[in-house]
Amino acid sequence: MTIRKISLEDVVNIDYERAVNAITSFIKGFLEEVGVKGFVIGISGGVDSAAAYFAAVKAVGPDKVLALIMHDSTVTPKEDVDDAKQLIAVAGTRYNVIDIAPIVETYTSSIPVYEPTDLVPLGNLRARVRMSLLYYYANKFSYAVLGTGDRSEAFLGYFTKYGDGGVDLLPVAPLLKSQVRRLAMRLGVPEKVAFKPSSPRLWPGQTAEGELGVSYDQVDLVIHAIEDLKLTPSEAVEATGVSLNVIERILSLHRATQHKRSLPPSPPLQEVVKYLG
Repeated sequence: MTIRKISLEDVVNIDYERAVNAITSFIKGFLEEVGVKGFVIGISGGVDSAAAYFAAVKAVGPDKVLALIMHDSTVTPKEDVDDAKQLIAVAGTRYNVIDIAPIVETYTSSIPVYEPTDLVPLGNLRARVRMSLLYYYANKFSYAVLGTGDRSEAFLGYFTKYGDGGVDLLPVAPLLKSQVRRLAMRLGVPEKVAFKPSSPRLWPGQTAEGELGVSYDQVDLVIHAIEDLKLTPSEAVEATGVSLNVIERILSLHRATQHKRSLPPSPPLQEVVKYLG
């Protein structure tokens, strides 16, 4: 069987008008069905939060969207804060700026086992501090927490469990990273932000692709080939030109992070509560 070659152009060639309509309808429908008064969202200055933010404003209007810039002054580049403020200026919503560095310092000074070299635990703590702040605002104002994760990150498990993964809805989750970038442009996000290299900024110098060891373009091609086109890994090599080693790394990351995409497991009910049997 001849395997058709696919490129990133095949991945990003979707109907973005339809995507915008579906996402904004979903956001508006969530608001009406759940009965919350609005949404609160963390704005990082990156493409995912920008796309979700602009989609929410388009769906329900700026008065029902509250943005939080939750930088950590010890690790967040000033450029990211400036980009976030620019996005908010365009969208015209209310916002608060919170430096989480003092909160993180309070945590670390109270943890007996903390060490300055705890790069990943400390980075994940920053993400969970942000989640806690978002839910404080959500509880206070009867809002829902608007998530920003995309399909590529979900597939790889590239998010913090109960951090940026702790949200109430994920409007751009059906889209791969490369698709989110084009969607963002359509929603009015500046190109500088739409195509900025992705990074959670959980520690100095962190970039998503540097940590993952693969590019998002490769990730998106592989996900499209294996999940959408139902190709085997060897067929995906032929179709995408991505090496088998890279494909196996992507699939390994997917398998290793399955717990992030599932509810916490528990024993079978009937084995614990015997009278049900």
